[in-house]
Amino acid sequence: MTQKYALITGSSRGIGKNTALYFARNGYHVFLNCSTSKDRLNDVASLINAEKKGSCTLVPGNVGDPESVKNIFREIYNHCGCLDVLVNNAGISHIGLLMDMNNEEWNRVIQTNLSSVFYCCREAVPPMISRKSGRIINVSSMWGNLGASCEAAYSASKAGVNGLTKALAKELALSNIQVNAVAFGVIDTEMNGQLNIEEKNALEEEIPMGRFGTAEEAAKMIWDMAHTPDYMTGQVIGFDGGF
Repeated sequence: MTQKYALITGSSRGIGKNTALYFARNGYHVFLNCSTSKDRLNDVASLINAEKKGSCTLVPGNVGDPESVKNIFREIYNHCGCLDVLVNNAGISHIGLLMDMNNEEWNRVIQTNLSSVFYCCREAVPPMISRKSGRIINVSSMWGNLGASCEAAYSASKAGVNGLTKALAKELALSNIQVNAVAFGVIDTEMNGQLNIEEKNALEEEIPMGRFGTAEEAAKMIWDMAHTPDYMTGQVIGFDGGF
């Protein structure tokens, strides 16, 4: 069986961590990335190595910085000629009024959530075109479609991810490279850990399924999106419990 390779950005926790574990358990060599939580990234690597179903390489770095991304992909291409799957998962949130948000906070959200997708795709795509195969999965949010009060930058960044997904899918379709996104609803991760019990209960009442999604469910969805029939591309699929 030919070894397959996947890069999952932001894979030290939450959806990214569980996605990395899911791909490794299915035999992939997974490139693990994060910007700051390197101890936690080492913990993910230890789990993968202990299970001995897949393998991994750590490629830490800030994917919101183009030079850092070049270094990350230089390391990746020391191990393989081309990625089979790129999962653009790295993301941060910012809650607050737009008028209280400073330039640095705005730029940090946009660079981490949207520019990182551009930077990583730009490095990953050329070998995929040469090989005429590859899958790109972008992690988006229902707020990219709906907009969330007091999360203007986050909503804007995810709307940008959706647009980039659809445009890039058209650009790469003839090269047999599929580009899709998953617009997640409320997933039970640390990003939503800032909610107090009252806020969590109120939000759960708005979700038709009556609960948050799990990071394990999110990981399986990303796996499934990366292994759909070739004809599926340019889609932003909702995964939000019917929200």
